[in-house]
Parts: sequence; structure tokens; C-alpha cells
Amino acid sequence: MTTGVSAFLIAVGAILAFAVTKTVNGLDLVMVGWILMGVGALGLLLSILFWSSYSPYGSRRRGVVVEERDTLL
Repeated sequence: MTTGVSAFLIAVGAILAFAVTKTVNGLDLVMVGWILMGVGALGLLLSILFWSSYSPYGSRRRGVVVEERDTLL
């Protein structure tokens, strides 16, 4: 799930949770909105964590290359 899809789920969930006043038989739209916001937030967090670990600029995993030279004296 990308950040765009996560932001879309959060926005749709917020609309359902806070702005929709219609009722549907057998379906709680407010709860569906909260669930969509939770899934969107979780997807956003996971995508940020996943892509930051592969980023060439923000990576904390920096390797050190050590070359050993054999000298015959």
C-alpha cells in the first residue's frame, strides 16, 4: 500500500466518520469510517518504515569497507 492509497483511505474514513449523517440498515457508517482511517494510518506507517529503510539518503545502515593490503617486507 502506497502513501497515496493510505491518504485516500484516511480521507474517505474521515468523511464517513465525521460528515455522513445518513443511516444504512445493518451497517454502521461511523464504524466503517474509523476502520478505514485505522487501516490507512497503519498502511501509511508501514509504507514510510518500509521505504525509509531502502532510501539512499536516510538509511541508517551504512557499511564500512575496509581494505587490507598484504605487504611483503
